[in-house]
Amino acid sequence: MNNKKPITVVKIGGNIIDDSIELKQFLSDFSKIEGHKVLVHGGGKSATKMAKSIDLVPEMIDGRRITDAAMLEVVVMIYAGQINKDIVAQLQANDCNAMGFSGADGNLIQSEKRNHPTINYGFVGDVQKVNTALLETLISSGIVPVFCAITHDKKGQLLNTNADTIASELAIALSAIFEVTLNYCFEKPGVLYDAEDDSSVIKIMNQELYAKLKAEKAIHSGMIPKLDNCFNSLSKGVQKIQIGHHNMLQNTDTIHTSIEL
Repeated sequence: MNNKKPITVVKIGGNIIDDSIELKQFLSDFSKIEGHKVLVHGGGKSATKMAKSIDLVPEMIDGRRITDAAMLEVVVMIYAGQINKDIVAQLQANDCNAMGFSGADGNLIQSEKRNHPTINYGFVGDVQKVNTALLETLISSGIVPVFCAITHDKKGQLLNTNADTIASELAIALSAIFEVTLNYCFEKPGVLYDAEDDSSVIKIMNQELYAKLKAEKAIHSGMIPKLDNCFNSLSKGVQKIQIGHHNMLQNTDTIHTSIEL
């Protein structure tokens, strides 16, 4: 018999972060989720905009950002600073007792600098360990953790880490204690057969279909790490994963993509 309490992990990204009206509505929806919850946010578009304003040229490979020292300063400032604190303040306005974190805070998420045989990703971190005990203490105390996409290596170095991966790793860690639902929310209604057609939602995505669509280049860029993380999460104890517009958080009839192994 499963006596685990439910918890909802939500990752928000895409254009919603940059749309103040849409973000306000999302945070209202998120605040109304009953029970324990955790929020993870991206902010890549804001970071890219800031980088370009100071003549830094953003570089992406398969949806993942190359992060040199100058770009790291930008992403820390935007993710852990402006976006994180703005979201926390808005959640407090919704009577949601949020607290903002990077992975370095309380050693909540420890990573190591990515070592790739052919690509120098710079200061990009791959998650090694989640401080589940402290996370559980915070959540059980009524805190709603809000994580940005910054981790650390416990040697004094901050690292840029894919926000989809952070959401996945937190969900996996929490699945030892809670029954976890992981929601990836963005501006689209789900994973699409045709990126230009919002009505072409794939209602159920499994590994076989994913492999086929990836081979056909129908799925590419940032959707690849997102779906990779989804399948990894399901294989490691996460109960349920959905991708779609944030309307699905309060309306279960909203069309979205469900992920299945």
